[in-house]
Amino acid sequence: MSAPFLPIERIELFVTDLPGRLQRTIASGAYDTGASGSLVGKPVLAKIYAGGVVGYGQIRPIAPSHFMPDTVQSMLAAITDFYGPRLIGRSLSDMATHWAMYDRVLPVNANARALLDIAMHDALGKALNVPVYQLLGGLSQPRIPLEWSISMAAEVDTVVREATRAVEEFHVPVLCVKAGDKRGWRRDVENFTAVRKAVGFDIQIGMDPNCAWSVAETKHALAALSGLRVDYLEQPIKRRDVAGLAEIRRTANGVPLMADESVMSLEDAFDLAGNRAVDVFCIKLYKVGGLRRAKQIAAVAEASGILLNVGGLAAFCQLEAAAGAHFYASTPAEQMMPAAEFIFGLGVVGPDALVPDSDFKLKDGHVAPPSGPGLGITIDEAALQKLTLRRDLVAEGRP
Repeated sequence: MSAPFLPIERIELFVTDLPGRLQRTIASGAYDTGASGSLVGKPVLAKIYAGGVVGYGQIRPIAPSHFMPDTVQSMLAAITDFYGPRLIGRSLSDMATHWAMYDRVLPVNANARALLDIAMHDALGKALNVPVYQLLGGLSQPRIPLEWSISMAAEVDTVVREATRAVEEFHVPVLCVKAGDKRGWRRDVENFTAVRKAVGFDIQIGMDPNCAWSVAETKHALAALSGLRVDYLEQPIKRRDVAGLAEIRRTANGVPLMADESVMSLEDAFDLAGNRAVDVFCIKLYKVGGLRRAKQIAAVAEASGILLNVGGLAAFCQLEAAAGAHFYASTPAEQMMPAAEFIFGLGVVGPDALVPDSDFKLKDGHVAPPSGPGLGITIDEAALQKLTLRRDLVAEGRP
């Protein structure tokens, strides 16, 4: 399967409104998709025109955030002022060259790179008439298990209600209890204990303090939960404390340790692997810069005996969720744990107004990757025009 020469002709960017709103609490504060009409928290959709095909991508920046610097405005500026003009006329499939250009003219900017990368993969899949997972290595997993991330709350009963709804209504096989409560690690232990008692031991349950614990607090919490089977522990301490992660891993008594905020780049993955600091990498496409970079990090993991997790809530955004699904589906099951996190892009908190009709649906806590060309998601163009808050264009002769 050879990639055709498809010169990039123009790039359109759309900041779209969300009819629904998702508000959650994590250790660093509020996670909010924002009020209707505001640009804050809204998804950015890209359309890349190349050689007669149109590729779509979508990323919703999560600022304000304790670990991601990208905003809607920074994404738009990176693409319209720096990346986009330099992509016009280049071949769609020259992704390694594109990435080198990004590094040369404006380093980092993972959200902007991920948006372009996903749209390019969608266009290339359409040009070759194959699903994106075929571009990434083939269909290794036709049925993807899903994980539900549970918000912190003022009352334990609220946490338990969300957990039981996820299991009873949507049959998810994996839960992740957010931790890092301001009241201390003992409250986190109380939340986990209540959820485990409510859903039983047939459900896998992980914990995610989002960098809020110290090494000592992590050890105390794991000891307190030793009889309740913590199925994994995600990013308990600050992202750059690789030595601290390695210490926790050595004393975790078999609880798999997952890096999220600590693995933002290929260089981070190499550093964590070399220090034998974690058991699992959480890959979020918006965090690492898209599908191409995600596969490179996956190669580091495979060579190092490290497993992979696919994160990213993708709230109300089927395009973003589909990109995660194609990456997951292209990776052998023995390299993955425990499930994919993009369930909030599949209608459980509200529909995606841009995709009123899709076969990309949750069933018994699992989802199949879309099988159509590219990402396999069809955008309602009338809905896109109606919900657009801002539109930008990059084309030859234009900024």
